[in-house]
Amino acid sequence: MKTFTATPADIDKKWIIVDAEGVVLGRLASIIAMRLRGKHKPTFTPHMDMGDNVIVINAEKVQITGNKREEKNYWHTGHPGGIKFRTTGEILDGKHPERVVTQAVKRMLPGGPLSRQQMTHLRVFAGTEHGMEAQKPEVLDVASMNKKNTRTA
Repeated sequence: MKTFTATPADIDKKWIIVDAEGVVLGRLASIIAMRLRGKHKPTFTPHMDMGDNVIVINAEKVQITGNKREEKNYWHTGHPGGIKFRTTGEILDGKHPERVVTQAVKRMLPGGPLSRQQMTHLRVFAGTEHGMEAQKPEVLDVASMNKKNTRTA
């Protein structure tokens, strides 16, 4: 018996929509990262882009456990001495709350050219409007997968 290795003809990409309202950020990011890589498929091949296209709505309503909303800091310019931090709460309440989810998913993926390509298949929206109805996405209910995925304040 030989090991199966996927070719571009074997890849079947789906569109998935995830509602982030009330879902814990880290658990949501790990499930999205798994879907982007394609590890949920039995034909997973590590060096191929096999993952699904993922749409995340209600990113501004994601839940963060503990004191991370006030204590976790983001942002560095990339230059020496370029620390300009904002807390997670400031970003979620600010102009672009979807950046928290995008950054969490990005950090769950391994670094490299393939992961950067897989990140282009992620679309994150702060509200419920997404404009991707033409792709007919399937709903993935992350909140009902595990009771720990949701948190009430």
